[in-house]
Amino acid sequence: MQPPMRHPITLRDERASDADAIRDVTRRAFAQAPHASGNEQDIVDALRTAGALEISLVAEALGRVIGHVAVSRVHLESDAAWFGLGPISVSPEHQRRGVGTILMRGAIARLRDLGADGCVLVGEPEYYARFGFEPAAPLVYPGIPPEYFRALDLRGPRPRGVVRYHPAFGG
Repeated sequence: MQPPMRHPITLRDERASDADAIRDVTRRAFAQAPHASGNEQDIVDALRTAGALEISLVAEALGRVIGHVAVSRVHLESDAAWFGLGPISVSPEHQRRGVGTILMRGAIARLRDLGADGCVLVGEPEYYARFGFEPAAPLVYPGIPPEYFRALDLRGPRPRGVVRYHPAFGG
């Protein structure tokens, strides 16, 4: 892990003027990631255009956007209010310095404020376990190995069934 940030990090809601900076941070964050599809920045843009970004937070340092997290509603066979977290991105020069943790904690707090029943994501099990995410079963997301499909229960019992993300994810 790199040393912590020397400058304070501000977490705030996305503004309309942040779109280009978010696109750039997201593109650069996923450029070398082995699991990346290469279109993560397009997913964020499409969610924004569709009005589907339920939560869109930026991490800012010295007046510059250095990270972003997107949260959108997912569709289940039940009426439960579940959301999908992602993409989450931190500019490469700020990775492994706590920015992702700030974004994750902020997104989870907002989900609680919204009264969400839960949240799912696709990601590295060890990383997301520290935020309370565990294997998502009995929820399933076809095409993703189950160990990478994670869930965080916020209220009530976890529903069963197939999770469908917004069409911006290409599915």
